[in-house]
Amino acid sequence: MDTTSRTRELIVPLVEAAGADLYDLEYTGGTLRVTITHQDGVDVELITKVTRSISHALDEEDPIAGQYTLEVSSPGLERNLRRPEHFQGAVGSLVALKLRAGVEGDRRIKGTLTGFDGSVLSVTTDSSNEPRTVVLEDIERARTVFEWGPAPKPSTRSTSPSAQKKKAARS
Repeated sequence: MDTTSRTRELIVPLVEAAGADLYDLEYTGGTLRVTITHQDGVDVELITKVTRSISHALDEEDPIAGQYTLEVSSPGLERNLRRPEHFQGAVGSLVALKLRAGVEGDRRIKGTLTGFDGSVLSVTTDSSNEPRTVVLEDIERARTVFEWGPAPKPSTRSTSPSAQKKKAARS
């Protein structure tokens, strides 16, 4: 069993005991990244609780040889999609995909993830009404995309309401 699998086995019960779910686990370059979600959102208190619990267990069990850095966070607004359950959870969301070299068509796709059956996903882009099907193994990188709403319209007032009141009081 590799380091990530052993570590996953160790920390999943700890994350769940805190009332959270493990979204992702990645060990690269001496950094163990633990990403958690919670139905009510992830706050600093939850991250602190989970970090302490995981840190204590890792110190006792020592599944990672040598020194490493532990990072616990939420997936954020723009979530990396790496596992089938990530894609399933992102159905209906705007996504950006980068496909492997050699895949027919555009290698970069941005659109709404309209379906996922466990191995094939459908993405509808703004430029096409027809969904494009993509095999999961053809995806090099994927993430959800957060788009800000339209910018507020500039004010037509030349002065603030409080300044207008002061001006009216002087008249």
